[in-house]
Amino acid sequence: MPKMKSHKAAQKRLGVTGSGKVFRVNSWRGHHLEIKSSRRTRRYAGKTIVGKEHLAQVRRLLPYL
Repeated sequence: MPKMKSHKAAQKRLGVTGSGKVFRVNSWRGHHLEIKSSRRTRRYAGKTIVGKEHLAQVRRLLPYL
């Protein structure tokens, strides 16, 4: 049986915590930060736990996560 390949785009965007929860980086933080208010950019900072409704899809994209 050959090894399964990980989805490279998902691999770059998702990670796993020490307790096994999947996290992602918040969106809207990529560029054009000068025109966004400080309040808005603070809201986009940090990481978010992926909801349980998406875990099956994440496991399919990243079988070795």
